[in-house]
Amino acid sequence: MSGEPTQPRPKRSWDDLGPRLASGLTMVVLGLAMIWLGGHWFHVFAALIAGGMVWELVHMAVPNVSGAKWQMGGIACLAMLLAVYLPVSAALPLLLAPGMVALSIVPHRRTITITFTALILLSAYGMVQLRDGYGMIWLLWLVVTVVVTDVLGYFAGRLIGGPKFWPRVSPKKTWAGTIAGWLGAGIVGLIFGLWTGAGMELIGFSIAASMASQMGDMAESAIKRKVGVKDSSSLIPGHGGLMDRFDGMLGASLFLLLAGSVAGFPPGL
Repeated sequence: MSGEPTQPRPKRSWDDLGPRLASGLTMVVLGLAMIWLGGHWFHVFAALIAGGMVWELVHMAVPNVSGAKWQMGGIACLAMLLAVYLPVSAALPLLLAPGMVALSIVPHRRTITITFTALILLSAYGMVQLRDGYGMIWLLWLVVTVVVTDVLGYFAGRLIGGPKFWPRVSPKKTWAGTIAGWLGAGIVGLIFGLWTGAGMELIGFSIAASMASQMGDMAESAIKRKVGVKDSSSLIPGHGGLMDRFDGMLGASLFLLLAGSVAGFPPGL
């Protein structure tokens, strides 16, 4: 025995991997089941996720106004559920309405609340439109693209490290992880392009969707830094909240909703 005091073992950067993988697997199984079922099941699932994310958003924006998050979450969920059964001309105003309601419910940080409530609902609506309009395969493509971007970004960032992507907003994200996400998305595009007959053009769509998902991630990180929280909530072990897990899907879905028809999605079909 040397008599030297025992130093506490430093917390390793991989300590969150177990809960992260377990909860991630649960979410993947549930998400795939809802995508496969489609129809009313997926509509309700998308509405609940959207309502939950708005709940988290308002909780972050005005944590001391307890009733606001429940009111906004419920209104957002109901608006989303109704919108998917209406023509687009009626659905779009309905999706924007909860953000306007926030003017009366949320006492401050209204710009963040209004903007991101609208983005959350439009993105969720885009996922429903993709599932209903193009089928299970294309929503699956988008989900796999975002998941691969996130997973490769996580592991490449931890293993390679290097220069940070945007340290002021997200100190852990690196250029290595960012580029690894693009490469992984390109491979997903290649595989789905060959499988569906969409061809090599899908590689470009996949990389663009990957970039959009990373922008969604950055946007959520900016909100958290603005309001001074680490996670949007503690609903999902190892992942934080719904916004922490689905922020990439928000960016990718919104990109596809806005750019898909202009760019001719799905390509080659």
